[in-house]
Amino acid sequence: MNLSLRFFRSTPILPGFSMSFGFSTLYISLVILLPISALLLYVSGMSWDQYWFAITDARVLQSYKITIQGAFYSTIIVTFIGFLLAWIITRYDFPGRRLIDSLVDLPFALPTSVAGITLSALFIPTGWLGQWFEIFGIKISYAFPGIVVAMTFTSLPFIVRSVQPVLEDMEKELEEAALMLGANKWQIFWRVILPTLIPALITGSSQAFIRSLGEFGAVIMIAGNIPFETEVTSLMLFVRLQEYNYPAAAAIASVVLLASLILLFLLQVVQGRFFKKA
Repeated sequence: MNLSLRFFRSTPILPGFSMSFGFSTLYISLVILLPISALLLYVSGMSWDQYWFAITDARVLQSYKITIQGAFYSTIIVTFIGFLLAWIITRYDFPGRRLIDSLVDLPFALPTSVAGITLSALFIPTGWLGQWFEIFGIKISYAFPGIVVAMTFTSLPFIVRSVQPVLEDMEKELEEAALMLGANKWQIFWRVILPTLIPALITGSSQAFIRSLGEFGAVIMIAGNIPFETEVTSLMLFVRLQEYNYPAAAAIASVVLLASLILLFLLQVVQGRFFKKA
């Protein structure tokens, strides 16, 4: 008998599996699979030449480059900052610790457009933070660095919430044993703590990168949206919609969707084949 068929015919340990499975399948179908299918169905009505022209327009290609570069740089920055935040929150007890822990999730709760406006006001040449960069001739708002700042802000929780549970569950006995064997603090960190955190860091960084690829609200408020300079792919999709060029918008959306699905699939493969074995 087929393994999947035998699974559904077996008696579950806990009651309610059939209803829960049916509800979950219905939810996934309505919220995820149906919109994706509608998008792909809409794109299928285009000829290959039309589709290729829509996704390889010079302005669109430049938006791919800007988006990937911004996501790459922001992921590097947010991985470092997120790791430090997770380390401080987990390893030290200090006044305001719970407040900082709560503020980590602020990008999830705050509308991204509000975050973009706030960041833009902070980093303009006359802003609280932008004035210090202006001294060195560095422009943040309405320039490429603004894209990196916005993506860093919105993707920070992915790193912290991936690393924090691993740090909390890490056995102290391993560090104590290494200390008794003569290892110093840096050796303990590099050879005991960091190898344990690498899977969580890779998972969080990958999720942050994928999140940054689709960021819209925060980016358009701070980037300036200058053609060929600060236009991201999600903005190009919006521009095509404003031009009532729905087929081109759907084509660009399919590229973003395909890239995100491939990255998520690769992340699942890496987690399943390598991290679980470790």
